[in-house]
Amino acid sequence: MKILRSPFSKSADNNTSSISHTRPISKWHSAVVIAGFALVLNACGAGDKEPAVVIAEPETNGADGHGGGSEEVFPESRFGGRQLTMPMDILVGNPAANAERNAYYGDLHVHTTYSFDAFAFGTLATPHDAYRYAKGEAIKHPGGFDVQLREPLDFYAVTDHAMFLGAVRDAADTTSDFSKYAHVEALHNLNAPENMNTKSLVARGNAFATFLPDTLRGIADGTVDVEMTNTIAREAWADTISAAEEFNKPGEFTTFVAYEYTTSSDDRGNLHRNVIFRGADKLPAMPFSRFHSQDPEGLWDWMDDLREKGIETLAIPHNSNGSNGQMFKLVDWAGNPMDDNYADKRIRNEPLVEITQIKGTSETHPVLSDSDEWADFEIMPYRIATTLNSEPKGSYVREALLNGLAFEDKGVSNPYKFGFIGSSDTHTGATSDDEANYFSKVGLVDGASDRRGSTPLTPMDAEIIREAGRSALTEVDGQTYATGAYETWGASGLAAVWAEENTREAIYDAFRRKETFATSGPRIRVRLFGGYGFDEAMLDDNDMVTRAYAEGVAMGSDLFAKDKTPPSFIAWAVRDANSAALQRLQIVKGWTINGEHHEKIFDVACSDGVSLDPVTHRCADNGATVDISDCSVTQGLGAPELKTVWTDPEFDASHRAFYYVRALENPTCRWSTWDAIRAGVAPRSDLKITLQERAWTSPIWFNPDS
Repeated sequence: MKILRSPFSKSADNNTSSISHTRPISKWHSAVVIAGFALVLNACGAGDKEPAVVIAEPETNGADGHGGGSEEVFPESRFGGRQLTMPMDILVGNPAANAERNAYYGDLHVHTTYSFDAFAFGTLATPHDAYRYAKGEAIKHPGGFDVQLREPLDFYAVTDHAMFLGAVRDAADTTSDFSKYAHVEALHNLNAPENMNTKSLVARGNAFATFLPDTLRGIADGTVDVEMTNTIAREAWADTISAAEEFNKPGEFTTFVAYEYTTSSDDRGNLHRNVIFRGADKLPAMPFSRFHSQDPEGLWDWMDDLREKGIETLAIPHNSNGSNGQMFKLVDWAGNPMDDNYADKRIRNEPLVEITQIKGTSETHPVLSDSDEWADFEIMPYRIATTLNSEPKGSYVREALLNGLAFEDKGVSNPYKFGFIGSSDTHTGATSDDEANYFSKVGLVDGASDRRGSTPLTPMDAEIIREAGRSALTEVDGQTYATGAYETWGASGLAAVWAEENTREAIYDAFRRKETFATSGPRIRVRLFGGYGFDEAMLDDNDMVTRAYAEGVAMGSDLFAKDKTPPSFIAWAVRDANSAALQRLQIVKGWTINGEHHEKIFDVACSDGVSLDPVTHRCADNGATVDISDCSVTQGLGAPELKTVWTDPEFDASHRAFYYVRALENPTCRWSTWDAIRAGVAPRSDLKITLQERAWTSPIWFNPDS
């Protein structure tokens, strides 16, 4: 008899779900169980002479003589009377849960009116508004227009900055005690209707620039009551929790209580993390911020302490691309070499990394991956909130994965063994992940095409930008454009998981086991399994996924050596029906030899029957193009699905390696091109006209230790 285990059962080591992939209880077996209950009930109260209970077993042909429809008489119970054999079946907590797991899409990086920067630039949307948006409702953008998703998301997390949570909003409210401080007077009534326009940008920029240093100075010298700021933060945090609880609907829509820990290095290298809580039954009274520790290790210690109190949480680093080499450096905050204690603490608390978002993609950089033709995807070259260049080395995910292998080669734990997600980092409460409907992220500052650099500025708006202190004006094709970071941003991205059901528990457990993937915006579905003995016949097997789980490992897992047998991988992607068709499916391999980094891109499945070059491992061009006059694409090219079983032709069982899938769509228009077309002007010539949307799985790590 097979056992059906509950999807809510947890492993002792990592607090993640496990479920066997057996069939539901059969109608026959259910009838037997019901009959048995009826017989037991009939026997109750029938006196000392209980009838023998017989259960008809299905026919068997076993050698024990019990086949052929025989009847079994149950033995005397040592407690008196007759005794039934206890069936081993276990009912699942939710019969609708899918053991093969479903793809769910969400955003784990969303700012609302409680973030100091979001409010400063016009955002009035509350956490409640943000969740309404994620569920498919329209909400108001600071620019005065409605924004709405093309289709609802499955999960969402409001992640307002813990630093001065709610403080700027409170400063603008002239009825509050905090507004009485002289240094916040410039913020009074900042988002009153008469101030919601471009003319206010100069005042907003000045007020925003002085608020943080002046408030910190006041706290330091005692002129600002720190307990008042704590009270404001507690109230905003309580409302954030309340919104998450109100909108969480198990099985339909999932919310996570969350926030952003915002710290940086002394050279303005970005070290931000989003902190995600598994549940909401027990939470800290206020979030841990950079005011408690500028060193992220302080955050991890706090998270470990919470875990000992029964509060499970994880942190997700983001915008490593803007860290100036600080996010994935090879020493700790104090400059000491990493040891096992540090590495284990880091990966225990940070199992995931945000690989793409509005402020650029952090997979890799052309300087680091010169043999990867697709390494230049939506690169933002600056440190966050600056136009200072960010050093690529130490800032990108693929290099960090390679450094992690090198640590293991030296016998040190791997601090960079993370899974992938995407998210938006919107500061309007509303994810902006659609190239054709892009409204950027910083409210009034970049909510219009001319202010984000995709269409020419009017002379008046150019002057406003100049007065606001931005160096950000450039001449292109005889026209004046805003420039800086905004035009390097992208309509990205989404977090995605494979989970049994749409609940906090199931989705969070997917985070923990790293069965996650990232997309640049489209709802591409992508999977990766690794194992031994996978073959092409499995691709047509209705039980392919069940077999892949049973006989191998999923993305986010270790695959251990089996003698010197090369493993095989099932790579699979399905297009978003509302986006472009798929062009190619790739596996990205990274490995180390004596600590030295190596990487290679393998095209493993091609659309349209085009050939795959066995030497270059590249698909031939499928001929898909874009008509720049209206952004229409070539019809009839590309694939709705790409699926293959692949074995590494250069496999060496002695080398540590990672493998992850990257799925690429046919080319489509970039958001800046869409903006230009709608404005009736030529696209800016120094920006990319098209792009290829994509998805990335979390890696599978090959471990040469058997």
